[in-house]
Amino acid sequence: MVLLAALSTIGPFSIDTYLPAFPAMAGALGATELQVQQTLTAYMLPFAFMMLWHGALSDALGRRRVILGGLVLYVLATLVCVFAQRIEMLWIGRALQGLCAGTGMVVSRAVVRDLFDGAAAQKLMSHIAILFGIAPAVAPVIGGWIHAWFDWHGIFVFLAVFGTAIFLLAWFRLPETLPPAHRQSLHPVLLSRAYGQVFSHGDFLRLSFALAFCFNGMFLYVLSAPVFLMRHLGLSAQAFGWMFGPAVLGLMTGSWISGRLAGRVSPRRTVGLGMGLMAVAAAANGILNALATPAFPWPLLPLPLYALGLAMTMPSMQLMALDHFPERRGLASSCQSVIHTGANVLTAAVLAPLLWDSTLALAGGMAGSLLLGAAVFALAPRKPRPGA
Repeated sequence: MVLLAALSTIGPFSIDTYLPAFPAMAGALGATELQVQQTLTAYMLPFAFMMLWHGALSDALGRRRVILGGLVLYVLATLVCVFAQRIEMLWIGRALQGLCAGTGMVVSRAVVRDLFDGAAAQKLMSHIAILFGIAPAVAPVIGGWIHAWFDWHGIFVFLAVFGTAIFLLAWFRLPETLPPAHRQSLHPVLLSRAYGQVFSHGDFLRLSFALAFCFNGMFLYVLSAPVFLMRHLGLSAQAFGWMFGPAVLGLMTGSWISGRLAGRVSPRRTVGLGMGLMAVAAAANGILNALATPAFPWPLLPLPLYALGLAMTMPSMQLMALDHFPERRGLASSCQSVIHTGANVLTAAVLAPLLWDSTLALAGGMAGSLLLGAAVFALAPRKPRPGA
């Protein structure tokens, strides 16, 4: 379980660890704030594209081989960022990171479904999410202190060491969970047909988009954290824990609740409860930012509750979507991640820069994302209808 959670943390660490260094990176590289922000886009576009292939490759070649190969490539890509002296070089390094950083997240989800079904799978996904939830809180705090002791290059040295440590852990502890007899062909015709079946399956798409929209309500604040915390609330680069710490405590609590409800409450009911909590948080967020001038700590207070509700919904919606394709779990996990990450890319490239100048606009973005997610989820069926 710890290994599967660690594999899933590479993505959050790659996004969050260097956020506190954004102003210093802009000065050191002679870049604008927006150009540094676009390093997130440079990372997330190839991240989203490769999500299509990680799962399909693991369906054909096995889970272990794909995970180990992805980790090696991630470390090499991170070293490109370490030695970047211009913003263009950093864009290239971040793009290369994005090509392989999602391997662990996608394939580890398929590993869970290889080993467990039903409530047992939901419980394991929830327990993994508890450990996974630590990453967004720890990453910017670590990045802030590394930046205080060294320059911003040291943050990418840390990421390279982190990737190497997970590779060694996977090498010694990760078994192969997909027997050769259950593997799928990479023949282009068969593969294109499989992708077509997944991306044309309405119920799968509704669940995947619902999760992506709900997640974006929180992710908007993660991407806007340098502006939200440092400009609007006047906090330092070492104070990111004031936002990420309580939010991740909410994520961990929600994941624990989801695990406790597994087998006792239906997944759909669990999602409904989580969305209810997110709605309360989004409403409170809007009211606080509309009635009061932004000042620490008031704009931060609704975020942990939203995170708690989000963590309650995620394991159930992920598994409900994958259950539509029991023979293609790796590929379906890839497609689910593509939808999720594609929404994140749009948020990083367009929505966050558009809204981060106002805390009230950010609150509106959270509420709008949740409203879209709830509306799409309401159209999803109560029982899975397996794809062809």
